[in-house]
Amino acid sequence: MSTTKDGQPDKADGSDRVAQILSEAERIFARKGYAGASMRDIAVACGISKALLYHHFANKEELYSRVTVGSTDELYLFVRDRVPSGPPSAKIRAFMVATAEYFRRYRWAWIASTTAFWNDPDRHRQKERMTRRDRYENFLRGLIEEAIEAGEIREVDVPMAGRLILSSLNWMHRWYNPNKAMTPEQIADVYFDLVFNGLRAGDISLPAPPPPKPARRKPR
Repeated sequence: MSTTKDGQPDKADGSDRVAQILSEAERIFARKGYAGASMRDIAVACGISKALLYHHFANKEELYSRVTVGSTDELYLFVRDRVPSGPPSAKIRAFMVATAEYFRRYRWAWIASTTAFWNDPDRHRQKERMTRRDRYENFLRGLIEEAIEAGEIREVDVPMAGRLILSSLNWMHRWYNPNKAMTPEQIADVYFDLVFNGLRAGDISLPAPPPPKPARRKPR
């Protein structure tokens, strides 16, 4: 759902009823996917009639778009507003922790959006989501470039480093258990330490990687 800067539902974007519908739709789309969910499922979960549901949303596609495409945009805004000024490495840490905080607050929207990111058959909606996702990823890449320029991290492949960081966070919903001791934000802190400081203990030299094997030519 749309949120204000403090991560709370934006009442200016709609009524309390719309916020409730979006919240229940997130859960149902996350559990059943687009094809498996129905407007009746969402109406029953909200305790309202289908007629009232259709009063707020023209069809399931519009509701799904609000949940999935909207969540991608809101993630960027949520994280952007929580990255303070300061050393670039501290900004990267704040980016990771804020992403984990968004996951904790809006877990069902995250799951629905992540599933739709790869499986949505609507090309226009997927293209729109990719454009908004690129803005979020490019924000992280900019922070990594800042850290390189500041000498806080060594020269690395920036897109590859960005994918490593995002991959560690994007799949948290597959294994995260809210009943365990660590919060998503604490897990993100551990990830940042592993990424920034590495796994190696002390000054250990590693053997050079083997050269790549030449590609085999197919017989004509």
